[in-house]
Amino acid sequence: MAGSPRRAASRRLQLPLLCLLFQGATTILFAIFVRYNHETDAALWHWGNHSNANNEFYFRYPSFQDVHAMVFVGFGFLMVFLQRYGFSSVGFTFLLAAFALQWSTLVQGFLHSFYSGHIHIGIESMINADFCAGAVLISFGAILGKTGPPQLLLMTLLEVALFGINEFVLLNLLGVRDAGGSMTIHTFGAYFGLFLSRVLYRPQLEKSKHRQSSIYHSDLFAMIGTIFLWIFWPSFNSAPTSLGDTQHRTALNTYYSLTASTLSTFALSALVSGDGRLDMVHIQNAALAGGVVVGTSGEMMLTPFGALAAGFLAGTVSTLGYKFLTPILESKFKIQDTCGIHNLHGMPGVLGALLGVLVAGLSTHDAYGDGLESVFPLIAKGQRSATSQAIHQLFGLFVTLVLATVGGSLGGE
Repeated sequence: MAGSPRRAASRRLQLPLLCLLFQGATTILFAIFVRYNHETDAALWHWGNHSNANNEFYFRYPSFQDVHAMVFVGFGFLMVFLQRYGFSSVGFTFLLAAFALQWSTLVQGFLHSFYSGHIHIGIESMINADFCAGAVLISFGAILGKTGPPQLLLMTLLEVALFGINEFVLLNLLGVRDAGGSMTIHTFGAYFGLFLSRVLYRPQLEKSKHRQSSIYHSDLFAMIGTIFLWIFWPSFNSAPTSLGDTQHRTALNTYYSLTASTLSTFALSALVSGDGRLDMVHIQNAALAGGVVVGTSGEMMLTPFGALAAGFLAGTVSTLGYKFLTPILESKFKIQDTCGIHNLHGMPGVLGALLGVLVAGLSTHDAYGDGLESVFPLIAKGQRSATSQAIHQLFGLFVTLVLATVGGSLGGE
């Protein structure tokens, strides 16, 4: 019996000690390595004699604000439909995202903006760190209610490092285009979380199913997350793209894809239910699949028709996944996907990657004109054909799936 209070005290100290340890370590690393870039350093900016209106802050910050709201409000509230885990959803989202933003600034900085012995950060670093936090929160959706905050912080530590490596391999080594993150964010986050969930399988969870259900008010709060994500998703996909026509086109393609996924979700939800009633889980999640599916191809010449078709397909696949595939994953494969991330992020993410393969393979100089340089720079420079770009896109999906599944499996050990 004496051991029990000691174990309780040990558990009580785990979270404070981890928070202090991680914050102390990142603070020291920031002091040694992190510096302002030329857009944020007072001396460098004024030495260059730039017009203040040309600072990238004014072009990127509106998108950053939207992405930031998605991460902290959208993802947090989307998961509160589970009446028992409402506080966990919003509270742990806050904690994990705050740590992920610091840690990913370091990981991504070493891989993308490290020169002269320092990491140079600005508004793009903030956007990219938010993207990484988004992937972590997607994974969190698969294991919500199965583990505590210390374990979630350790998951974040591992996943952010693997996210940075995967992103570097795809974007820098393979020359893959994935501005809205169908592969790097959604597919990676989903399959990392799903395989982590497999390792953390709890057979007794079935007995407490009633405690995982939603109630009227929890569903209502979850719709706040859905609406925030739905409204801001065009900013999410277009935030890192080239300014001008590319960013404009990405926002437009995402906008129309979301409308189509919403209609297909309402249609399929009513069709697959026995009494023709809508299932709120479908509406809260599958309606957003249109944003995921155009993450890779949104900046490409997808066409407005292509955006609508992709969104409608994603909403359909996601809704059917909630109805038929999620129970199979749990019963046959022992994957307890608490928030159904496979249906919102996994399958639409893979579909989005494949759509990117198709649209990249069809790209021509005639269709893009001088704009080819901003979407497919390697094709524009003659270093790669459209077919070769498509093959690289497909290989990028394979790399992402391998890193996510291996990482998720190891993370649960």
